[in-house]
Amino acid sequence: MRFIAMPKKAMTIEPKPNKTSLSNGEHLEFEEKVADLDRQMDELRKLSSTKGIDYSAEIRQLQRQQVVELKRIYSNLTAWQTVQVARHPNRPLLGDYINLMVKDFRELHGDRCFGDDRAIVTGFGHIGRERVLFVGQNKGKTTKEKITCNFGCPNPEGYRKALAKMNLAEKFGIPVVTLIDTPGAYPGIGAEERGQAQAIAANLYQMSRLKVPIVCIVIGEGGSGGALGIGVGDRLAILEFAYYSVISPEGCAAILWRDGSQAPQAAESLKLTSKDLLKLGLVDAVIPEPLGGAHRSVHDTVYNVEKFIVKTLRDLKRIKIDNLLAARYEKLRSIGTPAPEKLRRKTRAGQDKIKAALQTLPTKRRKVPAKV
Repeated sequence: MRFIAMPKKAMTIEPKPNKTSLSNGEHLEFEEKVADLDRQMDELRKLSSTKGIDYSAEIRQLQRQQVVELKRIYSNLTAWQTVQVARHPNRPLLGDYINLMVKDFRELHGDRCFGDDRAIVTGFGHIGRERVLFVGQNKGKTTKEKITCNFGCPNPEGYRKALAKMNLAEKFGIPVVTLIDTPGAYPGIGAEERGQAQAIAANLYQMSRLKVPIVCIVIGEGGSGGALGIGVGDRLAILEFAYYSVISPEGCAAILWRDGSQAPQAAESLKLTSKDLLKLGLVDAVIPEPLGGAHRSVHDTVYNVEKFIVKTLRDLKRIKIDNLLAARYEKLRSIGTPAPEKLRRKTRAGQDKIKAALQTLPTKRRKVPAKV
């Protein structure tokens, strides 16, 4: 009886999943080489599982090439490319932050006036050890959710709901955390009839006077007055590849050039990236994202945001409320002023305090020697 020696199958050692990898169809137009490397890795994994051949060394080599390519791309993004990253369909949305970051979340509904706008979500919960009021703009993930939320464009009742809950938080001394992610306030006729502009203006006014710490973070799109409606606070931060602008690039191109294809040029002119905003002093901090954007590692992004919120709230709670309100007012008033003028304003406030303190000191009269 003859025995035929069969070749031994090589034991396959599958490398760990690469956080920078995405499935086909999820890459942006400027990530062609990254998409090609992902396709090559997928093919090698399929061959490894079907033929039993170990391709782990080749896959690791491709992963290293992909990391180098992602670093090259994301270190030199244009303003328009940043907008595209901020709109990526896999980017973490409000629901991801609530599920992964907020403990014991209790949602609060309604504005006690018209209805409950699903584009803005409010509720109490814990972030770390801090009890906070959480206010965020919700875009929705599925098509049904997106339609319900107006694709993240709030109505006036959404802003009134947010303000009512912030006043409730102020009553109990609970800090407010807002997450901004909207292309703009809803521009429908019904929204205008119900006082869209007035609702946003009321929020700007009341949030500037709220006697609790407020932390605002732009997690995706920060468009127009829709973002400002919940964007007034003691600290304003932005994720590395989010954007914050007075208008969307497409809207700006339509107004200035009457041509939507000029959106890339409009994005460059608007100075809407995190680097530009930090340089101009419009944001206080830039929260780093994982290599290749937040959509490549949702958990890492949420962790970075949570760490920033906890640290910032700890610092703000050490400041007296009167000083906090004065600093918030001065911060808002100094937007757009040059650096020398800002320095002059800061020193002027200090000089006024010193003068007031000197006036309260009792003055001793000099003894005049008697004439002989």
